[in-house]
Parts: sequence; C-alpha cells; structure tokens
Amino acid sequence: MTHEVETLTDLPYGNAAGYLLFLDLYRPEPMPAQPLPVIVYLHGGMWRRGDKALSSDPFLVQTGRYIVASINYRRSDQAIFPAQLHDAKAAVRWLRANAQKLGIDPTRIGVWGHDAGGHLASLLGVTGHVADLEGSNGSADQSSSVQAVVAVAAPSDLSQLGDWHDEPDSPESLLVGGALPTRSELVQQANPLNYLDQPAPPFLLIHGEHDQTVPISQSLILQQALQAANAEVELLRLAEAEHNFGTNSPYLQQINQQILAFFDRVLQA
Repeated sequence: MTHEVETLTDLPYGNAAGYLLFLDLYRPEPMPAQPLPVIVYLHGGMWRRGDKALSSDPFLVQTGRYIVASINYRRSDQAIFPAQLHDAKAAVRWLRANAQKLGIDPTRIGVWGHDAGGHLASLLGVTGHVADLEGSNGSADQSSSVQAVVAVAAPSDLSQLGDWHDEPDSPESLLVGGALPTRSELVQQANPLNYLDQPAPPFLLIHGEHDQTVPISQSLILQQALQAANAEVELLRLAEAEHNFGTNSPYLQQINQQILAFFDRVLQA
C-alpha cells in the first residue's frame, strides 16, 4: 500500500550566526497512532550548493513506516567546517525535542546523505559522544546521536583524496577554508575514521565503482575502519555506476530498495 504524503515546509530548527536554519518534514497521511522513526536527509552539492527540496519521491514515507526530515545546513561559502556538522546535529536535537508533537520516536533516528551529505551523515553517526562538535545552536538538553547511517558516494578521509582535491579551490579545500595540506587540523576533524573509539551505529555504504568525483576507495577506507572497530557495516558496490544517481539513473530503484531494507532491519525491529 502506498500512503499519501503530508509535507510541512520551512520549519525553523535553529539560528546559527545569523543564518536561519529550516527543514522540510514529510509524514505519511494519515499518521499512525504509534510514533514513527525519522530519517534525516542531508543533501549533496559539495558542501557549497544544493537544497533541502527532495529531488525524488519520498519513498520511505510512502511506506507508512517513516517520517523524513530534509534539512538545509550552512554552505561552505557561508561558514567553514564544522558549521555544517553543527547544523546537522542541531536538526537532530530539534527533532528529538519536538518528537511528541511531530509523531516521532526519538529513540529511532536514522540519517542518510549523498556526496557531501553522506560525509556529514557518517560524521553524525560517529560523533554523538563528541561534545566539542555539538555546536551551540538550540535544544542543548537533547542528544544528537543517531541509530542508523546511510552514506552514498561519500568522501570519508579528505586527506586521501589527492589530485585536484588538494587544490585551494576544490570543494574540500573550500569546506575547511584553505588547501587541504595547509589545514590538517580541520581535515582530521572532518574525518569520521577518527571517532571510532566509541560504538558506532549500523552503516550502509553505497558507491559506484566508476565514480570519478569521489573514488570508491573512500567507502572502502570507511568500511575497513568500521569493521576494525567491530561496527556493523555493509557496502553496496555498483558496477559501472558513476557519482550521481538522479531520477534517470538505472541504479536508483536498486539503491532505494537497499536503503529501505536497511532501515527496516535496523529501525523497525
């Protein structure tokens, strides 16, 4: 059964250094009596562009089993890292603070992102215990931890991208405010591999083997680090696939089915 979708747009979840932060909430209609897990969606766009407006059908919501919150966060031309992670954490905390009135189960929060959004999703997954990365924006009494992570075509270790990524005008350099070799402290702060001293939630990594923008080695690095930390992780490798998976991608249905199966297994138990 495919459910109708209720869309609540431009809900304010914070104010960061003068930037108003908004999210869109997608809920099945009618809402069930019991609260639902919420999936926080983080858009891609190299940390410098993109928008919270969903580019595809809210298939998770149409199952009637999930709420989806798609958020905007500060772009790298508005603030350098870790501002983007601060904003994502503020959104998670806001959803927990407002869980009862929104019909959300605050113990079941997943996160999903593509490209830059996948990088932030990975960081959300492994930094719920890192007080220094919380930021100071809203709902400080709530936790920013999440219970499931999907990262699609996402960078993990910026220092190992190499080539044009090290140039001063690369998306990664613009994220940290300078050429990567000169900003090593922030580069390491933006590396999810550096936060695996505490238990991590289950991860699903998805990557195209022909990705020329973010090589699949980035997902392999993260997969190996999570396995070494005894975290649950699966990697879906897409033969022939490149970086983007728009509505015309032959891989989109497979990706959506894998994401739904993962969230069902982890968050619906």
